[in-house]
Amino acid sequence: MTNQAIHAVTGAYGYSGKYITRRLLAQGKQVITLTNSLYRSNSFGARVPAYPFNFDDPALLTASLEGVEVLYNTYWVRFNHKDFAHAAAVENTLSLFAAARAAGVQRIVHVSITNPSLDSPLEYFRGKAELEQALIASGLSYAILRPTVLFGKEDILINNIAWMLRTFPVFGLFGNGRYHIQPIYVDDLAELAITQGTEHKNNIINAIGPETFSYRELVETIGQIIGVKRPLFSMPPSLGYQVSRFVSQFVDDVLVTREEIDGLMADLLHVDTPPTGSTKLTTWAQQHAAHLGRQYTSELARRRNRGVAYASN
Repeated sequence: MTNQAIHAVTGAYGYSGKYITRRLLAQGKQVITLTNSLYRSNSFGARVPAYPFNFDDPALLTASLEGVEVLYNTYWVRFNHKDFAHAAAVENTLSLFAAARAAGVQRIVHVSITNPSLDSPLEYFRGKAELEQALIASGLSYAILRPTVLFGKEDILINNIAWMLRTFPVFGLFGNGRYHIQPIYVDDLAELAITQGTEHKNNIINAIGPETFSYRELVETIGQIIGVKRPLFSMPPSLGYQVSRFVSQFVDDVLVTREEIDGLMADLLHVDTPPTGSTKLTTWAQQHAAHLGRQYTSELARRRNRGVAYASN
């Protein structure tokens, strides 16, 4: 290591972490990554030394963060599974925060979610709230970014909506589809994260894009852009979840969880604040319409195949 300030990114070979890392390198920063996928194919090579998380060994975890000035944390799990769980992700992230403090990290830029709450019945949003409170209480300088849904070439949600439109003759909505979503471009989130990495003031920022859709509008818009118009029909959330479980077996993945449906329908992916991203989903989707949804993107495949780079749609 040199005397240059080090920036650490969790999951630099993954989704949002890759975009953060790319921007840091473009600025000439020295970057390391902490990851569970040490041997995943990536474009950074020797420019980004990789270290295992070592959540079970606080001394090693702390040592990997020695000399780090800013830590960008994207680590989380989307749903509970036999191989990973929200509760473990919370515990691991608390260990990461403690190691960062012990190593003398000066600032943490932490990716959370819109509308987290300690009182939430949804473990995803409650866990995110627990971590926010822990970071605030840690005494470390922090920026907490609260995105809704990310879109980009490695996206899952937007791509798989397009895939379902291309694959099935009809598209089912959970309930009336009037709940809202404010997707942000992954590179806009990365730009925001790096800007916050240079700040010293503690900040909590809703990271949302410039367009707001109802879920029904989102599906209709994606269909129009890719040139696949399907009938949309409302179904009870319980039935929609059962249909998603059937499709999940077909693609060997978890298409959507009941908690994700509940959070979406509770309008938790919508906030009443100005946008912090500038890239419109509609513009981006038009530019990638030929490829959007041509193949299904699997969350579980990414976790099982830790040597393979994330596919770009």
